[in-house]
Amino acid sequence: MAAPPADTHPAIESLLIAGYRKMSAAEKFRQVESLNETVLQLAATRIRREHAGLTDRELRLRLAELWLPSETMRRAFGWKPETHR
Repeated sequence: MAAPPADTHPAIESLLIAGYRKMSAAEKFRQVESLNETVLQLAATRIRREHAGLTDRELRLRLAELWLPSETMRRAFGWKPETHR
């Protein structure tokens, strides 16, 4: 296991680990799902700030290009990320 973050007191870190160990697999999955949704919302906010006036499709494509290779974006969506910067 990785060393605990320097800003977390060891007693609190122990409580966190104990809590994670008590969680079911479904509960852990929901936690990860929630964190992923938060990351998407933050990324969407940044993209909207950088590119005013995007359509919903353009926003979704710009989000997808954060995770997918350019070739996949081109073949699957007809989107060339390098031309839409």
